Amino acid sequence: MGNVKSAYRNLGKNSFYDGMITSTTFLGSLVNRAVWRMNKDENKEYLRKALSPITDDFSGKLLEVPVGTGILTMPLYKKLKQADIVCLDYSAEMMSRAEHRANEMNIENIKFIQGDVGKLPFGNENFDTVLSLNGFHAFPDKDAAYSQTYRVLKKGGTLCGCFAVVGESKRTDWFLTKLYTKMVYCTPPFETKESLEKRLNSMYSEVHIETVKSMACFRCIK
Repeated sequence: MGNVKSAYRNLGKNSFYDGMITSTTFLGSLVNRAVWRMNKDENKEYLRKALSPITDDFSGKLLEVPVGTGILTMPLYKKLKQADIVCLDYSAEMMSRAEHRANEMNIENIKFIQGDVGKLPFGNENFDTVLSLNGFHAFPDKDAAYSQTYRVLKKGGTLCGCFAVVGESKRTDWFLTKLYTKMVYCTPPFETKESLEKRLNSMYSEVHIETVKSMACFRCIK
């Protein structure tokens, strides 16, 4: 887990990650085309699908893990005036950027906690929604991550988000399994869309999964 923290510490120290994850910089767009085979519209589409279960009038308790730099979610949280939002990340550097964003946007109904998704510091059935963007392909202990996010979700609550799966693109699979694993941005074993459907269906009462290239966007009801 320390290697993961170190890898994301480096990402949290500059703006490259933000430009890549949003495909809004020249270098970020190049990476998305080379690694993920996505253009800017496809990048927006998978993020839209991942966030679509959270409506602008959401007023419950929401946990985001990992929050990363917050570039994907702070604009949404700005609209959720009545929500109780908790953001957790293992990387203090990444989370610091997210907290800075929240402060700049005057988002007051939000709390930031450094922690491990495999040992979430919350009671059972504590959140109405758990959101995880681009997290599960990086979590080292995936069984614990699935178990813990399920544990803290209320009965009838929603787990949603997205992460990379293998089996959709040979080029992306190579980057994930050969390069990104070595850089510790991702950790095996990797899900396929089929294995993810099987796993989530064994846990949740309702599961919906869509892929945009190698990104699986999911919505599950407990």
